[in-house]
Amino acid sequence: MNGNIPELLPVLPEIVLAIGAMILLMLGVFQGNKSYKQVANLSVLLLAIAALLMFTQVGGERQTTFNGMFVTDAFAVFMKTLTYIGSGVAILLSGKFLTEHKIAKFEFPILIIFATLGMMIMISANNLMSLYIGLELQSLSLYVLAAMNRDRLRSTEAGLKYFVLGALSSGMLLYGISLIYGFAGTTEFDVLATSLRSDGTPAIGIVIGLVFLLAGLAFKISAVPFHMWTPDVYEGSPTPVTAFFAAAPKVAALALLVRVLINGFPGLTHEWQQVIIFISIASMLVGAFVALVQTNIKRLMAYSSIGHIGYALVGLAAGTQGGIEALMVYIAIYLTMTLGAFAAILSMRKPEGMVEDIDDLAGLSQTNKPMAVAIAIFMFSLAGIPLLAGFFGKWYIFLAAVEAGLIPLAIIGFLASVVACYYYLRVIKIMFFDEPTASFDGEHGGAVSFVVGAAAVLNSPVSFLLISPLVAAAAWASGALLF
Repeated sequence: MNGNIPELLPVLPEIVLAIGAMILLMLGVFQGNKSYKQVANLSVLLLAIAALLMFTQVGGERQTTFNGMFVTDAFAVFMKTLTYIGSGVAILLSGKFLTEHKIAKFEFPILIIFATLGMMIMISANNLMSLYIGLELQSLSLYVLAAMNRDRLRSTEAGLKYFVLGALSSGMLLYGISLIYGFAGTTEFDVLATSLRSDGTPAIGIVIGLVFLLAGLAFKISAVPFHMWTPDVYEGSPTPVTAFFAAAPKVAALALLVRVLINGFPGLTHEWQQVIIFISIASMLVGAFVALVQTNIKRLMAYSSIGHIGYALVGLAAGTQGGIEALMVYIAIYLTMTLGAFAAILSMRKPEGMVEDIDDLAGLSQTNKPMAVAIAIFMFSLAGIPLLAGFFGKWYIFLAAVEAGLIPLAIIGFLASVVACYYYLRVIKIMFFDEPTASFDGEHGGAVSFVVGAAAVLNSPVSFLLISPLVAAAAWASGALLF
């Protein structure tokens, strides 16, 4: 066998995604938008094939290729699995919505595939250059998705805001990378880690470069103070696109942030820890307090997402293997809560169109009790009520912070959770205790109903049985990182 062939094995799922996406693009070009359903189904199948190849052909052993720029290990397998799930569910949820709004274009699932390919590269990036390539491939796809509904002013506005602010964040990220390369003489994480450990006091240029790098990555996970795009983009984008934004890209960007800091800058833990603690506290507080005054359910979920990113960063701030393990458990649970909540939002449909105001949920328990119960489970879980999945996520996050000596950070996180309970419980109060408004359209689509039901079960007290395998998988994955 040719000596170059095995070197492509670690990147086989990404190669399959890239080739498959281009084939689907040709299929769509020749058949037009009438091929949307076929392309969407094939896109989900392509994601499943890539995930299967990752498990069967790549595995969890640490392997590098492309001169060390691309790495695959147990951590990558865990985070890529969550990303595949988030992307696949987003495509499944979109069919009925896009068809009804006459924006069922074949490009939609293909853009999600290309964004997912970028995320796979991000998660496996072992070099500042491959980091940037993956990030931009993802971002360029997301800009187009945000503005997918060209006939709706808010959608084009969302796409433009996301593009302009995203370009700014990419510039900051690239400036940080250039500073790090200029002062360290390398862009490889492994070489950076070794040189920064042995050099003693790092050059001030590397620290400044790291701050710019963190600013660019904080934008991608919508952490405060780089969150300003999130509410407008969430509200303006088509709801399936918002569901995708809230799930898969967050997982990939957090995975990238973890790998950069743990593998690339372990010698600067004290420096980056201060930045992470600041944006974690700011995100938790902004997510808790600003959401109190929201009336639009998608804007509410945007600020909820900002708050939850703050909680996840508590695990990273700990800087320990236990902290990263807690972050991974938390982000897996967050994925199920978010996808379930957005699937429920997609079912909020009346004859005159989609409903997005929280007050329109009034009396839902009397007109559609199963949906009201499912939404209540998601809200309770997002609030972190005991025995639901969200409680276990926060438990492990705050426990990791306490074990790392970050007790004030854990206390602030707990108090922010208490404040956030108000707006989650307000949604439940409106559904169960207010006078009912007109009932919603009963036809949600099979995929939407399935996702709502499955996510509700995963976040119900049944999660008590599933948390142990999830923690074991996270421990296996976090152990692959070079602490």
